[in-house]
Amino acid sequence: METFWYIIANPVSGGGAVEKQWPVIERLLQEMSISYTIRFTERRGHATLLAEEAVLRGQRRILGIGGDGTNHEIVNGIMQQQAVPPTEIMYALLPIGTGNDWARTYTLPSDPKLRLQRLLEEKTVLQDIGLVQYQTEAGETAQRYFANVAGMAYDAYLCKIMQARSTPVQSQLIYLALITQYIFKYNLTEAKIRYEDAEVQDFFYTINIGICRYSGGGMQLVPQAIPDDGMLALTYARRIPKMEVLLQTPRFYNGTLLSHSKVTGTTVKSLQVDHVGETPTLVEADGEFLGQTPATFSVLEKALKVVL
Repeated sequence: METFWYIIANPVSGGGAVEKQWPVIERLLQEMSISYTIRFTERRGHATLLAEEAVLRGQRRILGIGGDGTNHEIVNGIMQQQAVPPTEIMYALLPIGTGNDWARTYTLPSDPKLRLQRLLEEKTVLQDIGLVQYQTEAGETAQRYFANVAGMAYDAYLCKIMQARSTPVQSQLIYLALITQYIFKYNLTEAKIRYEDAEVQDFFYTINIGICRYSGGGMQLVPQAIPDDGMLALTYARRIPKMEVLLQTPRFYNGTLLSHSKVTGTTVKSLQVDHVGETPTLVEADGEFLGQTPATFSVLEKALKVVL
């Protein structure tokens, strides 16, 4: 039986890998009798609009081809549309990006043939989705959904710098080099975190809020995250000497970050972060720079239907 997928592909993902691989993907779709229509994104935010339009036109199977940024935009389109409950839409990703962190949670293959074969099985799970309300740099209140990990303080500072780069980061080695370079230029800002009965005020190196556990090309800043437990994984690191941060880099990847004395990890239903003083704390979600504090985070339980 033929299935029909609305495909949203970012041609520049993975340093242009999507555009290069599309002829092979197209041939495989035809060989597997997968009916489809394809739209290539043309600018930042375009995938969100395409996903919204697709659902309004009756599409119920959406396949994204790209990296974590493309995934973030499509998920926002699915969540923002008002035509049907988001769980009526089957969403799949063929991960061809630099980090592929969201795909790592589900061990989604980046090989097109393997991914499309699994697509035909239509095995699905329901995943939680995060929602952040924040302030833009222009002073307006805005909100964004996130499927993976949101970050504040140094994480968002680095995202802002990378988003402004004329050439995208195309390898993990370059990303690590940039982390090392800019950490010495970053000035910690004071903030206040409120969650449940707790209130913590300090100069934070990083604050992470996770639905899934991987970010930054395989880092586990929220190793306690479970994508369908109805909770947000919260990790925050207080003031740490910058050389100490670099020495602790292996902890970012091996899942032992929470054992550091200056790092706290827990799970919460919601939280609020406010800056103390005049300097706001920056906010990013799924690797996309958004804005700044005040910021409020909440969770929508089992809100996205993911095709494994």
